[in-house]
Amino acid sequence: MKSPSIPRAVIACDKFKGSLSASDACAAVARGLGDGWLVDFCPIADGGEGFVATMIAAMQGEIVSAPCHDALGRTIMADYGIVRREGKTIAVIEMAAASGMWRIDAAERDIEGANTYGTGELIRHTIEQHGIDEIILGIGGSATNDGGAGMAAALGVRFFDAAGNVLEPSPRGLRDLSRVDFSQRMELPSMQVACDVDNPLCGERGASAIYGPQKGASPEQVIMLEKFLHYLVRASDAQSLADIPGAGAAGGLGFGLMAFADARLVSGFAMVSEVCALRDRFAAADLVITGEGSLDAQSLAGKGPVGIARLCRELGIPCVAVAGVCSEGAGNCFDDAIDLISLGLPLEETMRRAAELLESQVAAAEPRWRNLVGV
Repeated sequence: MKSPSIPRAVIACDKFKGSLSASDACAAVARGLGDGWLVDFCPIADGGEGFVATMIAAMQGEIVSAPCHDALGRTIMADYGIVRREGKTIAVIEMAAASGMWRIDAAERDIEGANTYGTGELIRHTIEQHGIDEIILGIGGSATNDGGAGMAAALGVRFFDAAGNVLEPSPRGLRDLSRVDFSQRMELPSMQVACDVDNPLCGERGASAIYGPQKGASPEQVIMLEKFLHYLVRASDAQSLADIPGAGAAGGLGFGLMAFADARLVSGFAMVSEVCALRDRFAAADLVITGEGSLDAQSLAGKGPVGIARLCRELGIPCVAVAGVCSEGAGNCFDDAIDLISLGLPLEETMRRAAELLESQVAAAEPRWRNLVGV
């Protein structure tokens, strides 16, 4: 029941990449609001980092650790989730746990050599150790541009050159790719892939052109990576899949999961929204506060905060945004928007002090938000 005297706010922030987890961002917002609000905490993720934590908290599952390899082939331990409900065992994985950019220092980046083998190892581990009936896999935050070849290799798919030699599953290793062999791929359960972008695999909006530079690719490497993905599509006989929105997500892992693991791409936000009962929680609120590190053109392509704004508009609930950086186009989706970069501090300082600055910016905006909800 809504209260006209003590307004109720749902705080549903995603992570501020490099600064705050989704939970930390929500906590900073709550401190900024002060004691005059009833607060419902709802940290979100739309397929990228934090996806497992969000889903497992909502689904009341457990976290499991497994040995695997990062994008550069180094041995690591990574977490995934296990949920048991209605007689089924469901694994919840985020590719960033094994193959994420957060594991790679800037000086170590090697986009031509990086692969998603570790993500495939996590998939294999869930099946071999837990007899999984279904896999939910979030993709985003990758350090890779391998079209999912590494993931596929970990599941038994083999890549050959014209002479019949098995190739290493990376853009560099697959330059002479001629044939893809599925005969030794393990049996897989049904798999839903939570995807937060609508990019195709190739082209001017594809994985290499849009995300390659963010992962350290030079202009020359972007061209090479684009050619590699075209080779991979032809060898896999999967052109129709390459054009599906989301195929270019996570360096083309969206494509690879469809082509090599028979997976189905779904909206990461829609999945989180259903599991976290966002519609019901928002309907009981006077205000929804959402946000992430950067609200920009990519946010408009389907990321969580914009999805939340659209749901709030449908419900007739005011929605405001908080961000590290908020572009005008993205900001127009909300009833009000504040960011940290407008404070004029150096970027490094802004990121280091993100929690403190977010709290103070919210405190300054709080009177406006009270007016917005009519209290």
